[in-house]
Amino acid sequence: MPPARKRARSYDPARTRAAVLAQFDAVREAVRGLEPGRLALPTRLGDWTVRDLIAHIGMAVTAVHRALDRPAPPRQDVQVVQWPFATAANSAAIADFTRNVAADHPDLDVYLADVGDTLRALLAAHPGGRLLETNAGALPLDDYLVTRAVELVVHTDDLNAAVPGLEVPHDRQALAAATRLLADALAVKAPGGSTEVRVPPFAVVQCVEGPRHTRGTPPNVVETDPLTWIRLATGRLSWADALAGAKVAASGERADLAGLLPLMS
Repeated sequence: MPPARKRARSYDPARTRAAVLAQFDAVREAVRGLEPGRLALPTRLGDWTVRDLIAHIGMAVTAVHRALDRPAPPRQDVQVVQWPFATAANSAAIADFTRNVAADHPDLDVYLADVGDTLRALLAAHPGGRLLETNAGALPLDDYLVTRAVELVVHTDDLNAAVPGLEVPHDRQALAAATRLLADALAVKAPGGSTEVRVPPFAVVQCVEGPRHTRGTPPNVVETDPLTWIRLATGRLSWADALAGAKVAASGERADLAGLLPLMS
């Protein structure tokens, strides 16, 4: 008998909406009034400055605006867990768009205020089931908002790494959504049941081909914290460096995830 098909994870729409707004507001508040010297600091994203990164955060949110401006596609044709695999193909266009946004909005405080206000109005006006054409395919609005939570959590971490002392907080629900989506994406990329990946307190997934574990302690276990997992999944941290820094515990012959990471970049 073939193994039972795993049910796709569902996300609470109200919590997701609240998480996206809370994470965006946290960024907006933290970067308000940053002086030119700190806006010019480098980031870990190639040649992007902090100004470019902030502009990109606004742009990631306005992806909702742009999608709602287009006609709704006739049917959903992808699941949200497939979104992480569609990001790399658009990296060059995203970089160009980001630089244009940064150049066109010299006052980032005003820009982010407008982005936040418009997002709230759009979410109040559109149902969660409204289909959007996204870079991954056609998704309902509420599912696409999960991807916005990932973008916001990832780039909040980028900001904190770039600006000493900034310490933008991570909304717990946004962090949970990002952790779960990227953990589920790993299970899609490497289906199987031989390895258990634990990211407490938010996610546990089975992955990697091999003997399926059924009871007791799994023979292959990977465990890490949410931010380390997100950094691994997005290429901010290498598997080797995570092991060397004791950021990941991995045991078992199938617990080496180096060849599967990053999931998106």
